[in-house]
Amino acid sequence: MWDFDIGKTLSMMMKTWPFIVFRMIVFFAITAAYVLATGAGAGVGYGAGHIFGGEDGPATLSIWGGIISFGLVSLIVYWIREYILYIVKAGHIAVMVRLLDGHGVPSGQGQISYAREVVTTRFAEANILFVLDQLVKGAIAAITGLIGGIAAFLPIPGLDGLVKFVNAVIRLSLTYVDEIILAYNIRLDSHSPYETARQGVVLYAQNAGTMVKNAVWLAIVMWGLTFVIFLMMLTPAAAILYMMPGQLAGWAFVLAIVFAWAIKAALIEPFAIASLMQVYFKTIEGQVPNPDWDRRLAEASGKFRELKDKALGSAGGAAWQPAKQAR
Repeated sequence: MWDFDIGKTLSMMMKTWPFIVFRMIVFFAITAAYVLATGAGAGVGYGAGHIFGGEDGPATLSIWGGIISFGLVSLIVYWIREYILYIVKAGHIAVMVRLLDGHGVPSGQGQISYAREVVTTRFAEANILFVLDQLVKGAIAAITGLIGGIAAFLPIPGLDGLVKFVNAVIRLSLTYVDEIILAYNIRLDSHSPYETARQGVVLYAQNAGTMVKNAVWLAIVMWGLTFVIFLMMLTPAAAILYMMPGQLAGWAFVLAIVFAWAIKAALIEPFAIASLMQVYFKTIEGQVPNPDWDRRLAEASGKFRELKDKALGSAGGAAWQPAKQAR
């Protein structure tokens, strides 16, 4: 059914507990910022409504105050997303890669300090890793179309609606491929991140059947768990908003989504990434990038072409050339 070892994945998560705690602190701090900002904005709006509004002023302005404050926090989170990738996600991946290869963190170093050293060595600045991440995401998006989605595996006529739905699930399942390519980059101890990422994307594409199958299973489990968590968070979210000024009961739905997102980012995502890392490294072992897939990706994806251009630029025009025959 799937090709990863759940016990091994859980063991990796337990061994990287400092990063799990770190992730929980970061993502729940963001959640707390949403709660506090929404409450403060609603309070300001509620007070202003008594001064400037009519009979419905407090209720109306409290809602608008909550909306504006929620939007401001979302904007801040959007601005710092590359630093979250650089400090939290990439660091955790660096430690998981080392554990997956049977090594521990060097003695005398904590996991977080070791991870920071690895990431800063490979990617001197956060924006380099962020640009690379965006290029890989864009390149991976072309793979679904190239493999024909589920239609490549179930060529049954008259199932267009089902095919479209399952293809949408496949696209959703590709969410963490950029993290897998990042893990490949770190594992190779690469100092040419664009070139290594290029090779990693090609290797993923030529093994898309195996990788997509496992990614789909993980996506179903992850989003199922996230939905259950969302339902569980509705009551505490409503209780928190009940204590805030103004009529914010409708915000319980939004706040429950934020709570579920935080738990997913802190706990569920590392499980998916560790599982896919196992499958990817095992599947590509002994393989070389296939020149046909390199060409097809270049033809189908502008992001992949940009990745190739950056790879050539960083290598002084001497980037990897596809092998004549892939295993």
